[in-house]
Amino acid sequence: MLPQAAAAAAGGRRRAASRAPGAHNVCRLLSRRAHGFYARDAGVAHRKNLGLLRKIICQESTKFKNVWTTHSASPIAYERGRIYLDNYQCCISRYLSWDTPQEVMVVKSAQNKLPAAARQAGIQQSVLFYLAVFQVLPLSFIGMLEISKKIFGNSVTDVAVCNGILIVMYSMGLVRLYNFQAICEQFMEQPFDLGHEFNWNGQVGVVGKYPFGLPCNIKITDTPPLLFEASSLENAFQIGGYPWHYIITPNKKKHKGVFHICSLKDNALAKNGIQDMQCCSLEPDWIYFHPDMSGRIIHVGPNLIKVLKLKEVKDHTDQMEIAEDFTIVANRENCVNNAVTVTASGRVVKKRFNLLDDDPEQETFKIVDYEDELDLLSTVAVTEIGADGRAHLDFHCNDHGILLKSIPLLESWDVTYSHEVYFDKDLVLHIEQKPNRRFSCYVYQMVCDTAKDDECSSHEKTERVFCKKGGRIFEYI
Repeated sequence: MLPQAAAAAAGGRRRAASRAPGAHNVCRLLSRRAHGFYARDAGVAHRKNLGLLRKIICQESTKFKNVWTTHSASPIAYERGRIYLDNYQCCISRYLSWDTPQEVMVVKSAQNKLPAAARQAGIQQSVLFYLAVFQVLPLSFIGMLEISKKIFGNSVTDVAVCNGILIVMYSMGLVRLYNFQAICEQFMEQPFDLGHEFNWNGQVGVVGKYPFGLPCNIKITDTPPLLFEASSLENAFQIGGYPWHYIITPNKKKHKGVFHICSLKDNALAKNGIQDMQCCSLEPDWIYFHPDMSGRIIHVGPNLIKVLKLKEVKDHTDQMEIAEDFTIVANRENCVNNAVTVTASGRVVKKRFNLLDDDPEQETFKIVDYEDELDLLSTVAVTEIGADGRAHLDFHCNDHGILLKSIPLLESWDVTYSHEVYFDKDLVLHIEQKPNRRFSCYVYQMVCDTAKDDECSSHEKTERVFCKKGGRIFEYI
């Protein structure tokens, strides 16, 4: 046998062994891990552990129990396994985002606006935003630059940096793209290191330390070369897919809710590239590129989630088309919406209105997210039952959309309030903002279901203990 053939056969045996039926059993996987089968490097062991966690979460006997609740008059935030109270978000920078995920981050200031008295006095304000760019792991300062009217124009409304692209948005719906890395390299006046002393324009200080802070060492003196521009309603513009495509809404109000998917190479509209759910709802549908880097597109409506994919048109390899990968449909089997009813006396009554697609009495999707570590697509759907709204968090297979797990949330869900739902390994958190700055946080923990647990977790039999501390009410179960 040739060496290449032997290697291929050995590789085939290894792949077959990895697909052996016993390897899918959690106990078997744990036993193999204990004997060092997955210890070639930390990444392999970590991925195997996450695979085990996914299996445990999705098995039928696993439940999520409400173990802790707190109420506060201050905003509640959740970050990296910790719950923060007392205006935690007010202690960080105004806007923080990733340029390159986990590698380069960008801190953006709030928009500079002159006081009314200064504007009346005729004082001009040129600088609109400041952007500070940092390399992480280890943390280092790349540079800070100004976004000014002199360079980019008077009608700039917002800016962002993503994947090495500077995105500038204008009031008339125009979006312009520039090469951010090229800007930094071309207009960098002097590099600086965090924590080191510097002499800048006659001032001596330490980079990043009060009162000198960060120097504005990237001075854009001329308009950079334009990479791309497009016009879109409300500046809605996204880039993704493979090959590169972008999503816009035509810049007219009558096209609100209509999305065009076009090639970034030549602006050509993809086949089936106009996506319109034609839903009649108070809240609009939304669309975005799937964060799993698969190049797919997620389109979310009140009762329908469509996962779309780009593929080559048959016999036209230079043209792409939008095809449906899978759909997730809200459970509205028990919804009855008869346009005609008959009274007890036999009189026929016709309704003069139809229910909205996101009517509270019908199950409606409110949140769609992607859990990257477990490769799960999560959804939150809400239905109003009487005076209360009931919600459930569902996990779907990211490849095929199959429902794997459904977690009911016990607390009432008011669709008029602001809600955030987080899933982190064995925890589910629901943070709710009510009127008059009232905040609540509900924590659910993964448990193994038993008959005793079911009895104790019954909504009617749960014993709750309340404790007030520091102006907040804590609830324990």
